[in-house]
Amino acid sequence: MKSKEQTWFVYILQCCDKTLYTGITTNLEQRLYEHNHSPKGAKYTSGRRPVTLHYSETHPSRSSAASREFQLKRLSRKQKKQLIGKE
Repeated sequence: MKSKEQTWFVYILQCCDKTLYTGITTNLEQRLYEHNHSPKGAKYTSGRRPVTLHYSETHPSRSSAASREFQLKRLSRKQKKQLIGKE
């Protein structure tokens, strides 16, 4: 049985075409591998490999991670680049 106290990650990837992808996961290393090498990666990133991790933050619950993901997805590209320290 899974523990209720699980750390969630919100992350931003940069694809090979320089676009940015935001997602959430409980296993950042595995999810990055999936985005780069597996059909389990997002459809968006599957045609834009390789992807690289440029930002992540931890959250105590899926709910807080999903809320933060929603906030990040609403940011402009310029704001996201500032967040990840690329501008």
